[in-house]
Amino acid sequence: METTTHPPKTYWKTCGALMLLLALTWTIGYADLGLFNLILALVIAITKALLVALFFMHIKSSSRLLRLAATVGVIWLLIMLSLTLSDYFTRGWVPLNH
Repeated sequence: METTTHPPKTYWKTCGALMLLLALTWTIGYADLGLFNLILALVIAITKALLVALFFMHIKSSSRLLRLAATVGVIWLLIMLSLTLSDYFTRGWVPLNH
């Protein structure tokens, strides 16, 4: 089994980027941007997750099969979240007879 590693400089840059994104997340937590707070927080969270997956989990330099498995895992997560949200959002539509 072939293993590839990145140079330590790449890990330090990735760690620095994650720390900057953490500081940005903490900063926007105190700002009142309305609905934009949620959108910005989600964008930052997705960016952090991508950095961790690509560099620390070595998805970037892995085989196509492993990339496919990671992509299928994300798609499955989105399917499960959409099913959960569809159940949650339709619960108030049925009138209760008391």
